[in-house]
Amino acid sequence: MRASAMIIAILAMTGPAAAETIQLYAAGSLKAALTDVSKAYEASTGGKVEGKYGPSGLLKDEIAHGAKADIFASANMEHPQALNDQKKGGPVVRFARNKLCALVKPGLAVDNKNLLERMLEKDVKVGTSTPKADPSGDYAFEVFRKADAIKAGAQAELEKKALQLTGNAKSAPAPAGRTVYGWHVSEGRADIFLTYCTNALVAQKENPDQRIVDLPDNLAVGADYGLTVINGAPSAARHLADFIVSPEGQKILERHGFTPGNEIKSGGRS
Repeated sequence: MRASAMIIAILAMTGPAAAETIQLYAAGSLKAALTDVSKAYEASTGGKVEGKYGPSGLLKDEIAHGAKADIFASANMEHPQALNDQKKGGPVVRFARNKLCALVKPGLAVDNKNLLERMLEKDVKVGTSTPKADPSGDYAFEVFRKADAIKAGAQAELEKKALQLTGNAKSAPAPAGRTVYGWHVSEGRADIFLTYCTNALVAQKENPDQRIVDLPDNLAVGADYGLTVINGAPSAARHLADFIVSPEGQKILERHGFTPGNEIKSGGRS
């Protein structure tokens, strides 16, 4: 019996529960969802997850320059694929989907029929994140590109007036307990903020008088979220990645407004 108990203990020590703390680097828009996923994983395995959240592009650069990360979960497919191309990460998995919405200040008459018209008005401040540093900014500028097909010159005008309020190393942080998007709108720095619908939902919970407007079909932009396990990560990192794409992990993501997106991408771009 003693020998059997010892074998069981040894087997337990080789599982994810005994592994070192998993270092999860993830997009800021995933913070609430992956915090809950991590808690569920810890409860079911006894493992430990430590999360670092921020703009995906900046996190990708940190990992590329040697930051100690075990899993990278990005708000696009390109950043984890770049690590895969550099032989720093494994196959890329699309694990969730999101889309862009407009978060609108109280009192501004905006719906999805006149959204473009309102954004083009000179006295309306349009907030975005920072392209390249944060995929949310890239998606917002994709909205601007689509706008040009509706009204000639709209892309250049919107790119010129867009206020890149979040997503780079020098962006002003929101006060503790506040989401940065709703905070900027409530402080009057943006009248319309193009951000992920999941972020807009969190902002609206904090600021019930702010409204969420869906983008019309001709401006709509979706976001594929990809993750990769960093080469050299402990085996527990693969267990966590599997948990994120498992039915239990996907249900948690759905509760936070994401839609399922499980698909393994071993190469190429999405």
